Amino acid sequence: MVVAGFDPSGGAGITADIKTVAAHGLYGTSAITALTVQTTQGVSRWEPVSPETVQATLEALIEDSPPAAVKIGMLGSGKAARCVAEVLRAGRLRNVILDPVIRSTLGAELIDSEGLDILRSELVPLADVITPNLAEAALLAGIEVRDLPSMEESARRLRQRGARSVVITGGHLPEPVDLLAEGSRHGALEFRRFPGSRVDTGNTHGTGCAFSTALACNLALGKSLPDAVAAAKEYVTKALRTSYSVGKGPGPINHLFEL
Repeated sequence: MVVAGFDPSGGAGITADIKTVAAHGLYGTSAITALTVQTTQGVSRWEPVSPETVQATLEALIEDSPPAAVKIGMLGSGKAARCVAEVLRAGRLRNVILDPVIRSTLGAELIDSEGLDILRSELVPLADVITPNLAEAALLAGIEVRDLPSMEESARRLRQRGARSVVITGGHLPEPVDLLAEGSRHGALEFRRFPGSRVDTGNTHGTGCAFSTALACNLALGKSLPDAVAAAKEYVTKALRTSYSVGKGPGPINHLFEL
C-alpha cells in the first residue's frame, strides 16, 4: 500500500510507485495525499487531498486487503500527516517504510511546517525504516550531511528521535554509497554500507520514490532488511542504466525495464 502524492508526468509519486510494485510482481493499492502540477521540469503547484478522504481511503484499504508492506511518501499537509500517524498507530501494519519527502529535487516545498513537525515527532518513530537522502537527513537530524561520517552521525540522531532503522541514500555523493543503520540484538547501532557505481544519465527523476517502494516490496517478499536494501539499490541502478529521455527536464528512470 502506497501513501503519496500524484505525479501526472509518471516519474515519481503514486504513478511511479505502482509501476515499481508491478515490476516486483506484486499488487499495489494507493492513497493519494496531494495532487501536483508536475513535469520533468519541476513542480509548479500542488493541492492537498482532504485529510478525511486520506484517512477514509487508508481505513477502507486496510479493512479490505491488509497490506504486506506500506510505503509513505509525500504527505503535503500536517492534517494529512496526522491522519496517517493515527492510522499507523491503530492498524498494527507491517514493513512500514517512510520516505520523508520534504522538497522536490528542484527545490519546491512539498510539505507544510506542521507536516514537517509531525513527520519528525510522530511518523519517524512509527515507521520500521526511514529512507532520507542527504538533504532530508540533514533537515531531520539538524546537521549538515555531506559524507559517510556525517551520514552515520545523522543516523545516530535519528535513532535518538525514535527511528528504528535508517537507510540514508547517497546518490548525491561522488560515489553513490547507501548507509543502513539498524539496532543489534544488544542494542548497539550497526552500520552497513552499500557501495555502487555512478550511472551516466540525466534521467534521475523519482529515484528516491523507486528506492523506498522497492525496499517495501522486497520486505513484503520476505527478505531481511540488508538483503532488501541491496535488492532495492540494484533495482534502481538497473532502472537508471536502461532509462530513456522523456520531457524537457531530468527524465524518469525505467521502472519496467524487465519488460
